[in-house]
Amino acid sequence: MADWGPVVVAVVLFVVLSPGLLFQLPGKGRVVEFGNMQTSGASVFVHTIIFFGLITIFLIAIGVHITTG
Repeated sequence: MADWGPVVVAVVLFVVLSPGLLFQLPGKGRVVEFGNMQTSGASVFVHTIIFFGLITIFLIAIGVHITTG
């Protein structure tokens, strides 16, 4: 049996937290910009920290498991 929980959680968080795709924190003109499809070094750093925090919560603290087979 394979555990697909970490893979699914990581892919969903990666898509949702891609800077500029849905939102960008911090934005170029405002604090938060939505759907501008642009990015900056600061926003990449902030989104990386958010990604690390959420994936740690979902995989270690909650323990998401999706098994197949």
